[in-house]
Formats: sequence, C-alpha cells, structure tokens
Amino acid sequence: MANESLKSFSSVLLLALICSGLVSGAAVGLRPLQQANERLDQKKNILRAAGLYREGEDVEQLFQAVDTRIIRLDDGSFVPKEEMNPDKFNQLKAAFDQETGDTLSKKDDPAGLTRLEKYSLVYLVRREGMVDTIILPIRGKGLWSTMYGYVALSADLSTIKGITFYKHGETPGLGGEIENPDWQEAWRGKKIHDQKGEVSLRVVKGKATGTPDELSYRLDGISGATLTMNGVNNLLTFWFGEHGFKPFLERYKKLGGKDV
Repeated sequence: MANESLKSFSSVLLLALICSGLVSGAAVGLRPLQQANERLDQKKNILRAAGLYREGEDVEQLFQAVDTRIIRLDDGSFVPKEEMNPDKFNQLKAAFDQETGDTLSKKDDPAGLTRLEKYSLVYLVRREGMVDTIILPIRGKGLWSTMYGYVALSADLSTIKGITFYKHGETPGLGGEIENPDWQEAWRGKKIHDQKGEVSLRVVKGKATGTPDELSYRLDGISGATLTMNGVNNLLTFWFGEHGFKPFLERYKKLGGKDV
C-alpha cells in the first residue's frame, strides 16, 4: 500500500513538473509577442492623444508622422539620437536604474512615483515643417494603481489637444472612467499653465463652474472617484512642474521650436 501511495505521489509530482515547465515555456515564448502588443497599444494611445489615430488603418504607418525623441528632464535639452536610441529606451526601467534614475523626496513626489528617470521620451508631430503637436508621457498613483497616459499639447505648449490613459488598475465604473472617451474629450482646449507659468489645470469635484477663463483651467470630476481624481491632479502638478516637463517646455518655447 505504501509503495502504491509513493508511486501515485511521484506520478502527480512528475505531472505537476511537466505542466509547470510547459506553462513557463509558453510564458517565455509568448513574452516577445506580448511586448510587441504593448508597444503597439502605446503607439495607438500616442496617436489618439494627438488626434491622428484612425480605426482600421495601419498603426505603424500612421506613427511615421511622429518623431520620437529623448530629452533630459533637468534642463529640457534634446539628447542626440546617435547618443541614445529612442526606439530602445525603456523609460520606466531607467527610473529604477542607479545611473539613469534618482529617488524623489516625499515633498517633491506628489504623483507617488518614488523614483524619477533622468531622461524622458517626447513625441513631436510636424505640419509644414513646424512642430504642431507635442505628446508627453505621464504617470502617477491613483486609488489602487499607477495610471499611465499621454497628454498632447498644441504649438502654444499649454493648450491640450488630447489625453489618453492606457494602463491602470482603478475601480471599473468609477476611477476606471478615466478611459471614457467622453471624459477624455472634455480635456480638449483646456490650459495647463496660467500666465505666470504655474500649473493651474485641475479636475474638480462634481461639475466645473466659473467664468469662461476660469473654466479653461477646470475639468468635471468623475462621480465616486475622488481619490482617482486627486491622483490625476497630482500627476499634472508633477509632470508639468519643475521636476517634470516644465524645463523642456520653457526651453522649447524660447528656442522657437527648434530641435536642438
């Protein structure tokens, strides 16, 4: 009886090991495909933010209108492509690398990032030789997760042309409504910085009210998703402030949009 039990146990153990090996092998084999799909989804969201995505058309072909660049976050300068290849740059990985990322102090980290990369991807769309749209990657803590998205700015570098959130773990039907196309459409035409250069755009609780000028800096909140909305406000404060894209936007404006 003991021998039979041992044989049964050995058989089950062997089967478990075989199944585990098959699952691990499948996961490893499918990883390149998953990564390719993730990159494709990111490109779709960049195009959506810029108003360039068209359902049914080839994403890679549409994305040829986008010039992907790398900037230094501390001074906003461009990194030459021969120095760093934008197609191979992993921004999130860079944040947690000792050479390419730094730890943020609590007072400098309203978005809850913990660490910040020294370099960032930016995406430029030109029209008649001039930069017409700049798309910037954003991320920050919501209620349950880190929210990832893109903000597209007009040539004035403050007016929003579009926004997308493409990855998060917020509550479906509440905070998860940050993916709602109608809510995202409401961002169009909103202003990020006031005339003093301060981040003034805010998602308010309930329906935004005020004068036409005030409403250009206010956006309706999502009912029942106060903490997620706080997270959106916090990531706006961070990414369009001194530690985020403000040095780049100010430098770019002074240079008249020249790629230097």
